[in-house]
Amino acid sequence: MTPQLRRVIKQSRAIKFEIRQGNKTIGRVYLYFIKNDLHKQPYGLVEDLFVDETMRGQGVGRILLEAAIVEAKKRKLYKLIITSRMARTEVHGFYKRHGFKKYGWEFRMDLE
Repeated sequence: MTPQLRRVIKQSRAIKFEIRQGNKTIGRVYLYFIKNDLHKQPYGLVEDLFVDETMRGQGVGRILLEAAIVEAKKRKLYKLIITSRMARTEVHGFYKRHGFKKYGWEFRMDLE
């Protein structure tokens, strides 16, 4: 019997947290819920954490990241992943202070 490739489409869900000042978004982060067949519970991917340059160092990033962590715990996600470019060492320290640890390597292929 020849193996056959089967495609199963699953929907991803996410929550966008944002902090606004007037009509301007000064910070945002997405928390994606990803399910695979190896675990009963989904895991979370924290993506696109951004704080406006004029607002950095004022706690906006902390509020956003903590909101994503609280939501992940509330939904009983079994792990939380966040990625960062290697050159962003100040961001790495920020993530470590919030309980993340360097765990592995990220491999990437840009398709556009």
